[in-house]
Amino acid sequence: MMKLNNPSGRSLARSVLAVGAAAAVIPGTICDRPAKKPNIIYILADDLGYGDLSCYGQEGFQTPNIDRLAAEGLRFTQHYAGSTVCAPSRCSLMTGLHTGHAQIRGNKEYEPIGQYPLAHGTMTVARLLKRAGYTTGLFGKWGLGYSGNSGDPLNQGFDTFFGYNCQINAHDYYPEWVFQDGEKVTLDGRKYAPDLIMDKALEFIEENRAGPFFCYIPVIIPHAPMLAPEAVQNEWRSRLPQFDGETGSYAGTRVINPIAAFPAVVTYLDGQIGHLMQHLKDLGIDDNTLVIFSSDNGPHSAGGHDPEFWNSSGPLRGNKRDLYEGGIRVPMIARWPSKIKPGGESDHVSAFWDILPTMAEIAGLTPPADIDGISFLPTLLSRAGRQRRHEYLYWESTEKTGKQAIRKGNFKAVRLRVDKNPYAPIELYDLDVDPGETRDISDRHPEIVDELSPLFTSARTESEAFPLFEYTEDGAAPSDAINPR
Repeated sequence: MMKLNNPSGRSLARSVLAVGAAAAVIPGTICDRPAKKPNIIYILADDLGYGDLSCYGQEGFQTPNIDRLAAEGLRFTQHYAGSTVCAPSRCSLMTGLHTGHAQIRGNKEYEPIGQYPLAHGTMTVARLLKRAGYTTGLFGKWGLGYSGNSGDPLNQGFDTFFGYNCQINAHDYYPEWVFQDGEKVTLDGRKYAPDLIMDKALEFIEENRAGPFFCYIPVIIPHAPMLAPEAVQNEWRSRLPQFDGETGSYAGTRVINPIAAFPAVVTYLDGQIGHLMQHLKDLGIDDNTLVIFSSDNGPHSAGGHDPEFWNSSGPLRGNKRDLYEGGIRVPMIARWPSKIKPGGESDHVSAFWDILPTMAEIAGLTPPADIDGISFLPTLLSRAGRQRRHEYLYWESTEKTGKQAIRKGNFKAVRLRVDKNPYAPIELYDLDVDPGETRDISDRHPEIVDELSPLFTSARTESEAFPLFEYTEDGAAPSDAINPR
């Protein structure tokens, strides 16, 4: 592991947003106060695939409570994670920037325990909402810094935090310790962390029921090693006894019958969400609470999980660490009884970097000018005529090998192994007719390839901490890494 090179003081948020020819407002200031701001709960699953919910086509098991969210709200069919692995995806979610501009573009561990941190002064969703009078709480897995550093959740806009500041520690479902508000809390290794996390989230909601509050719940389910409480685990083993001879192992934890372990943890999470939704009704705040459920990237294949057996990516190609659709297209469901019409489905193309501007608009705030996101509040409110759309979406990743992807309209361009070859060929897919990305049509549509090629350079800035290309002997990185013709 590496020692921290503290990036303090380097904020990505501009201080002034020009409006019109002469007027200006401060990003994060109130521009339109709703009569009563809604509470916001954002639940983020960990490595849950596009096909892992029954409302998205899962047939091997049922998720009735999450399905009910969809039946009572809006289900998105073309929503994308910020990245194909944990930390950069969560950075995009929190900051409104895609991985061509984000501070964190990969998983990078730092001593004593934690990941590469967000810089001081970063405009996060939590910091923005605090400016609108929200009380903010984080319960679960953070992974964007560590206690006392610039990336500590308490230094990034959260009033309270309980859970794992380090995603490596989050691989333990029965941890020896967690963090609470900057303090290390020692546990006995026998308490089931997902229960502790959800209990703390419910306490926060109850204590702040007068609102408005922002409750961010990045759970650790269904990340490997996939442990549910013993009774639940055994129930699913009894349903799938033919796999009892198989064993999965992850981060030192051994799991018997990992095929059964996967539906065990997912259905347990589903039950937790059902309990949370009932809690909102019991508190009388259900109507004025927006609940969003999503996942940080596509399905993993660790600890014995078989994403093909469970059809975890649904009709899509690839899994976690891929920039094909299965690695980045994720479920997203939004429920807000007083505003969102029930039973809806939207094919609006959106991504994690849209969350910050959407939350800003909901809270009556002006988002920072220098972000990549676009608010999808008009889509939530069934005002399609007012919905702005992205010119394109961009991703980059150094997982496995350097890779880039662009979606523009129905076309998806992918470049692989760019760390070794900055002029790697472009694969092209038409997602309208081939969502599974089975047919590379780059040779049939050279004009589309030529149109998208420059975006692989112009959509990004180089990152010293997360370089995409290998540097040359003189220290320079390729600046014209487009597809030559």
